Amino acid sequence: MGYCSRSQASALIRAGRVTRNGRTVRDPESPVRLPQDRIAVDGSPLNQAPAIYLVMNKPRGVVTTASDEKGRETVYDLLEPQLPWAGPVGRLDKASEGLLLLTNDSEWSAKITEPASHLDKKYHVQVNRVADADLLARIVQSGSAEGEPIDDNPTEDRPGEDLRARHARILRHGDKNSWLEITLDEGKNRQIRRLLETLDVQVLRLVRVSIGPLELGDLKKGAARRLTAEEKKAIDQALRPQQPV
Repeated sequence: MGYCSRSQASALIRAGRVTRNGRTVRDPESPVRLPQDRIAVDGSPLNQAPAIYLVMNKPRGVVTTASDEKGRETVYDLLEPQLPWAGPVGRLDKASEGLLLLTNDSEWSAKITEPASHLDKKYHVQVNRVADADLLARIVQSGSAEGEPIDDNPTEDRPGEDLRARHARILRHGDKNSWLEITLDEGKNRQIRRLLETLDVQVLRLVRVSIGPLELGDLKKGAARRLTAEEKKAIDQALRPQQPV
């Protein structure tokens, strides 16, 4: 309903602060029928919050979480206090920067992050070596000459993940390092960093520059704004299943 994050909601429910149709519910997995059921928090009726869609240029060193036990700056510290609650769509780790979407529309968020959407996400990545065609091929082929998936610290219970990128190209390079553009169509946890680690390549900077048709553009670092109607429509169209020819 756009009131808070999933983890915050679970905590409120387990603490007995949430009622459904006047009765306290302590199981976060208990089903709810909307709009028939009446939900209240601390006795106050909860209404569906208006949908909000934000784009942020996340700076390096800021964590993508509602609160941090170490007291580090979070993306919420960068948002205007009067804005409705909005949760991050996926994650950028502390050392990564660039385009981050936030919304209270959980269904829309799930569509963007689910692997089946295959919504391209482009990153500009500075690495500690002069890249060549062989490195690009290994990035796309998961670092294996045979194109086999990479085993990222596999175990018997958890086989290695396929970390391959969809596309990679060289943007520019100097005498000792290069900037690459790497395109993913899923976005596993720390996928680019883990992939390059298997190739003995160190990531110096990692900037997400686009999600589907939405580009970071000239949005200032640390700034956030609402998506325009045209941007929201373009993303929605990109999320639609492709019709067979």
